[in-house]
Order: sequence, then C-alpha cells, then structure tokens
Amino acid sequence: MKLIHLSDLHLGKRVNGFSMLEDQAYVLEQIIAIVKEEAPEGILIAGDVYDKPVPPAEAVRLFDDFLYRLSKEKIQVFLISGNHDSPERLSFGGRMMEPGGIHIAPVFDGTVTPISFQDEYGLVQIYLLPFVKPAQVRAFYQPAESYQQALERVMEQIPVDKTVRNVLVTHQFVTGALCSDSEERAVGGTDQVDGNLFADFDYVALGHLHRPQKVGRESMRYCGTPLKYSFSEVRDRKSVTVVELKEKGKVELRTVPLSPLRDLRELKGTYLELMDLPLTEASNDYLHITLTDEEDVWDALARLRTHFPNLMKLDYENTRTKIQGKLEEMELGKQEKPEELFADFFETQNNRPLREEEADFLRQCVEQIWRDRP
Repeated sequence: MKLIHLSDLHLGKRVNGFSMLEDQAYVLEQIIAIVKEEAPEGILIAGDVYDKPVPPAEAVRLFDDFLYRLSKEKIQVFLISGNHDSPERLSFGGRMMEPGGIHIAPVFDGTVTPISFQDEYGLVQIYLLPFVKPAQVRAFYQPAESYQQALERVMEQIPVDKTVRNVLVTHQFVTGALCSDSEERAVGGTDQVDGNLFADFDYVALGHLHRPQKVGRESMRYCGTPLKYSFSEVRDRKSVTVVELKEKGKVELRTVPLSPLRDLRELKGTYLELMDLPLTEASNDYLHITLTDEEDVWDALARLRTHFPNLMKLDYENTRTKIQGKLEEMELGKQEKPEELFADFFETQNNRPLREEEADFLRQCVEQIWRDRP
C-alpha cells in the first residue's frame, strides 16, 4: 500500500504580514500533480490544515477544492485536526464524506477506531489520533497532568493487533525532534511526549513540527510543512513523504521535493551592494535582508522594496549592533537576586517601583520560600 504523508498546511497563514494563500494554492497544485504521478492508495494529512481555529473563507475554499480534486482521483484521505485547528469545525460533515473516501477524525471522545484496508500483503489498520491536551483526556480517563501522561492513557486504550500492519496519524511534539521558529511551543517543553508510546505502529505519520525529519526510527516521521513559514527554515528542503507498506515489518520511505512560488531567502550586504544586484525572478522571493552599513539608511525598508517587493524583514549588522549585542549578553549574564528580578518585573508591569512596605513583604516571602525549600 502506497501512502503520501502531508501535514501542517497552515492554510490562511500570514508570515511577517504577508498572506501566503497564493503560495499555498501554488504548492497544492504541485501536490495534486505528485499524487497523479505516484497514484497512492491514500493521503495522510497529520493536522494543522488551517492556521487558525476560525480560518478565512479563502482558506476554506482552497482546502475544499483540494479535497474535491483528491476525491476525483479515487484516493482515500485520512485527516486529523492539529493544535491550530478547531476539531469541531474541521470534522463537520465528516460522517457524510466517509463513503466518498474522506476520513476525518471526529472530536476526541476517548476512543480511536481504526479504518481497515486490504492489499496484496494483507490487512492495514489506520488510526487517526487528533491533537489532544491533558484536559481533554481527563474527561474520559483517570487524571492526566501532562501531555506524556495524557498520551499514555490514550495509547493504553487502543487495541493494536501487532500481527498486522498499523499506521498512526497523530499531531504531537515527540521528544528529540528539531523545532523551527514558526511553531507554537509550550514553555519548558511540557507538550513533549516519548516516541516509545508509538512502538506498536509500523509507520507513524507525525504533524506539528515544521522540519522534515525522522524521530528515533526511520518509520516515525514528520513530513514538515509544504512551505517555509519562518527564516529559521531557510535551509530546509520542503517535500512530501511517500510511504510504501510492504509485508509486515517492511516500510519503504522516500521524499518528493516541492518548489515554492516564492522562496524564503536571506541576503546580507550594504544598501548600495544590494541595490546593484540584477533584477531576476528571485528578486520576488520573500526576503530577510541584513544591511551592513555603519550608518542607518534613511527609509531603507521602502527603498529596498522598490527592488525587492516581498522584503519581509530588515536588520542591521554593524559595529553598533555588535556592541549592543554584547551589552545585552552581559545584562542577561548578571546574577540578580529573586527579589530584584521580581521588582524589575513589577515596575515593567505597573509603571512604578515597589513601595517600601511591598518590598519588605516581598523580602519576607523570598526568605520564607528559601527557608522552607527541601
């Protein structure tokens, strides 16, 4: 059985104020062409179809057209919601679409029921597990205080037949994977889960992280976004992942590259050097420009956009910024007492320093905490 793994379309996304809808429509056309060329039995879409729980109408129309064209190819589609999606909105009408081969994970209700298919090697079971938070899991199982515990509770309830081939489509942050700047992350990595939870599955189609990568083993994989959504992804090569399930225990993977309508690139140099560059198709790419002029260039952003219309971000790198960077590092390196840190925070939030009685109370609290610390 051949499957194509997609995720994190983020339809309707804006990057640095620029709408990506035209670029997204362009790359979805490429994906349709790849689907026609590869002729897979199924498409796995591992969450974050949209960039917002209430997506713009243009994004909904774009995805509607994408699903319609996939259904015309008689290809089964397996779709889950991600942390950016509204599971209720995304799954609307899912039961009516299922006879047409569009399988959408319902709002999580404590159960995960596999969808079964036969091929020349036997049975394939596909499990659709949308993005879940501990609070959602608590409604159905014993309390879960972390994402790890929540996923443990869920996986304990899934009866996986290890004698057949099993595929899991899920949207979670697996420990050990590499992030980029365009993702939402929980403070302190509290949203991470151990990949060993998915050991019973022959292939794990992951969504959530935007860099294409394996995690732990070849057959547990993030396919990544079809487009670059931050300048931390400049060197990434975007692609779709093609998965071929042979006999039990044999999974073959390869990637098919995607080419954007406009790439995300970074340029560095003086204002005059950059303005002297010849105009090419690449001049229309989305750019992060770093100027190395020692003096700030008047109205540089507007003037550069006459040459580079899709300039998204402008920085300077010169003697002044290097000194400023060193000063900031020194500030970060200072060892401040807890009460000093809180006093700074209080003044920032309230636009006034602590009063004497408030400072005294704060010192007493800090002393009490340190005294009672185990």
